[in-house]
Parts: sequence; structure tokens; C-alpha cells
Amino acid sequence: MGSRFPSHQLSNGLYVSGRPEQPKEKTPIISSVAMPYTGGDIKKSGELGKMFDIPLEGSRSRKSGPINNAPSRTGSFGGATSHSGQLNSVGRASVSAGSIPGSGSMKKTNSGPLNKHGEPIKKSSGPQGGGTVTSRQNSGPLPPVLPTTGLITSGPITSGPLNSSGAQRKASGPLESKSSIKIHSASILNNQAVTHLSLDDEYSFRKSFPKLILWAIILLFVMGFIAGGFILAAVRNPILLVVVVILFAAVVAVFMWNSFWGRNAISGFIASYPDTELRSAKDGQFVKVSGVVTCGNFPLESSFQKVPRCVYASTSLYEYRGWDSKAANPTHRRFTWGLRTLERHVVDFYISDFQSGLRALVKAGGGARVTPYVDETVVVDINPSNKDMSPEFIRWLGQHGLSSDGRMMRLKEGYIKEGSSVSVMGVVQRNENVLMIVPPSESFSTGCQWTKCILPASLEGIVLGCEDSSKIDVIPV
Repeated sequence: MGSRFPSHQLSNGLYVSGRPEQPKEKTPIISSVAMPYTGGDIKKSGELGKMFDIPLEGSRSRKSGPINNAPSRTGSFGGATSHSGQLNSVGRASVSAGSIPGSGSMKKTNSGPLNKHGEPIKKSSGPQGGGTVTSRQNSGPLPPVLPTTGLITSGPITSGPLNSSGAQRKASGPLESKSSIKIHSASILNNQAVTHLSLDDEYSFRKSFPKLILWAIILLFVMGFIAGGFILAAVRNPILLVVVVILFAAVVAVFMWNSFWGRNAISGFIASYPDTELRSAKDGQFVKVSGVVTCGNFPLESSFQKVPRCVYASTSLYEYRGWDSKAANPTHRRFTWGLRTLERHVVDFYISDFQSGLRALVKAGGGARVTPYVDETVVVDINPSNKDMSPEFIRWLGQHGLSSDGRMMRLKEGYIKEGSSVSVMGVVQRNENVLMIVPPSESFSTGCQWTKCILPASLEGIVLGCEDSSKIDVIPV
């Protein structure tokens, strides 16, 4: 076709005027095989579908070179794959194919195909046998089975075997090593947020009774006995001596009654003391608040039973001393139970008032003065005949550097865990929007309880009262 104007023929057969466009230089592509448009269907993805044994819909895969006597590659991901790389932020991964015997060398690199779940394909490598479907040989050890949650996290998945539900299987053995016990104990002892209580912080009638009054009573009875003895020797009249003896016996009986039942009387006084609503409490007012406990920044754990999230924990070991037994402490008398070791700690915690629902911070930690009235329960009772029946107790003795030596022992433990109902007595302090209960500057007297023959007792610091936590239900918080 001749013409003055230059023309050229398009690929569809039409003739157009003008000179043909010079072909532009194409940027080199990494893959030698073009990825077909899948439209979101993995069955149309060619080689990607073959890797997952998915039949193709009327399309055959292209090959970059002739392959003699070799069937199409299938079942390449039939076995387990090994993780030989990392997933980046956009979720792409490179897939490298192995060599096929009986054919030319072929390498293929894709730009990140996805499987039917939208997840990137993990890299795998290894030879494939020609003509048969075999499981892929991996270049590393088999990975551990992921938990059922499917989450991918950094670091090891678990430090032990998993059960059918994906959770870590519990193994029998010692609860904690001796080194971990020492570290935990050292962290409690060296933490300034923890208040360490001793026997001096516990109620004692001898300590609470005024020393001046006690010495005055002793002096009065000494003078009475001297006068009664002098009258008896001079005029043979024993009336004064008999009266002094009766009064002395009565005073001794009252003192012994208060020594044995004084603690129970104080617990009854705390329970009967009227509660104060935090909403109407004034700054500097001495109050009693009853409510539910919530842990603060540093929760405790009981020493023997390992009860978590406690605000108060006490563990005491007692020993019985016979005629020829060793004493548990310097003041331990024969045929009595004596305290050998005591661990008692308390920290700051929150209490939610039952009446108003307000929450206050109880400043019991940091070395504050606290008087606890928390019941303890006997958790272990050991004698020489059954000392091997509690291996946990023997382990606990070894962790604390104690020995049994065939003694009669009794371990008691008391605690206040999160959700327990407690009663707190202290002074209200309002600091801007923070409501706190702090220790009072002076001791608080309970007064005489004439119906129970209980003498006045002084309560110092924050008074913390709670029944046996192991026998009552806690409120979930």
C-alpha cells in the first residue's frame, strides 16, 4: 500500500498513519514468569496453586525451559515446612524452588504470593524427586507446634510440652528452686514498701498494761503482806493477812484472765466498734472502715501455701518442748509450745467502703505502725511418727535453713488476700483527691469491758482485723 504519508500496521491488523513508536526500555524484572491476574482466587494463580495441591481452572503453568520426562510439580508443601526467615512489616516472603532431576536448572523468585488465608508463604528449600509426590525435606529442625491461639510472638513459644488445648503442660516436681526462694525473700526484705512485723507489734496484756500502775499494785500488796504478818505475830489476829491474800488472788486471777482472753476480747471490740462512712468522714478523724481489699503496687505471697495477691501474710512455726527437748527460743518453757520463727509482712492496699462505695488507700506499708488481728490456721502438724508424710513441709524447712530433728512442730499461716473483707481502724487524711487512712499519732484505748472482766488495752498504729481468710469466700475484684 503506497502513500505519501508514513503509516504502520497495529497488532490487531489496522493501519494507522504515522511512524511506529519506538519501544521503551523495560525495567528488568526478577521473575522469569509473569504472575497471572488471580482476581482473589488462588485456583487461578498458576504455580502458587500447584504449591498447595489446588487444581487449576483451565490454565496450565508456564515453564521457563523444556523439561524432559518430568511431570508437573505437585505436593511440594505436603510435609512440614521450616521457618528459615522472618516476616517483615508488610508480610512478604520469598519462595525459592529446588532443583528437579532430569531437567535444566530453574530458579524462580516471586514477589510475595499469599495463600488462601491471606498469609505469606514461608521459605522452604530442598530437592524434589522427579515423578513422585514426596514430602519436602527441610533445611532445619521441625518447628514446635503453635498454641491454639495462633499468635506469633518473638522468642521461644514455650519452655515445656503443650497439651491438647495448647496450654503448657504441668509437670510434677518441686515448686520452686532454693535460689528462687532466696531471691524472692530478699526482694521482700529489702523492699521499702513492705512493713515487717514482729512479736512486739502483736497484742500482749503485759505490754499494754501501764507499768506505773503495775508497780504501784505490787508495792501495795508488799506493804499489805508485811502489815498482815506483823499484826498476826503481834496480836495473833490473821484478818488483815487473810484479806490481803484474797485480794491478791483476785488480782492474779484477773491478770491471768486478761492474758488468756485479752486478744479475743480485743477482736470482739473491733467487730462491735461502729463503722464510719468515708463520704462523711472528716480530715483527722479516727474511724473504723469495713470493706473489700484490693492490692496495691506490690502484692505479697504467703510463704508456705503460696497464696498470691495478698496484702498481709503471716507464717509462724511453733515447737513443743518436752522435758529433755530443745528450746525454740530463750523464753520457751517446758511442756509448752514456743515460737521458733515468724514471717509477717504487710503492704499498702486499698479498701472499698461497704456503706459509701468509696475507695481509700491504707498506708500500712513503708514501715508504718500496724497492729494485726488476723486469725491463723494450722496448716501442718508434724510429730516424729508422721514427719515423712509432708514432703512440702520438709522442703520448706530446708529452704529456710531449719531442721526438724524429730521435734513436734506446728506451722500456722494467716493472710489477707485480694477480695477479702477486713476492718481497718485509723485516721482519715485527705490530700487533694486522694483519700487515705494513716496510723494515728497516739494510741487508742479500748476502755474497760466490765461484763467480760477485761481491763483497758491500748491499740497503736493502724488496727487490721480479719477473720480466717481460708474459711470465708472472697469477693472477686
